[in-house]
Amino acid sequence: MLGPFALVISRVAILLGFHRKESLFSEAESAEIVSAIAQAEETTSAEIRVHISHKFKGDDIVAAASATFAKLGMQKTIERNGILIYLVPNTKQFAIFGDAGINAKMAPTDWDGIRDNMQAKFRNQNFKGGVILGIQEIGEILATHFPPTDSNPNELSNQVSTDA
Repeated sequence: MLGPFALVISRVAILLGFHRKESLFSEAESAEIVSAIAQAEETTSAEIRVHISHKFKGDDIVAAASATFAKLGMQKTIERNGILIYLVPNTKQFAIFGDAGINAKMAPTDWDGIRDNMQAKFRNQNFKGGVILGIQEIGEILATHFPPTDSNPNELSNQVSTDA
């Protein structure tokens, strides 16, 4: 059950070559992702997070993304406008999952282009590039629906999280 959350992307993308035995991102790549999140969040009151799951092995990536969204406290933003990029290297899948405030203003199909653009980068083994492109495109869309406030607090960590 998804509770108050809703899936932003209605279809799960299967990623070719997404499985790596080593860490998905180097420290330098993670720092670039954190920087991209900070830049995107300067243009919106929304909050973006990236999570890498090495434990998910089930069939329901939506339920896994929802559980992670809740575990990270992403439902606690003032405008309910958190969005999670959930990556599962072991099953070669990812999802983009948003909170109720985002989904009240956006249709699930609004995210298909972002998903497709990210997937194209992933197919070429450019995982950092795919995630950063997704963050940038998500930020652009969210800026139109959730412009920054005067104080524009950073309500959630920008760090890439993992359950490994």
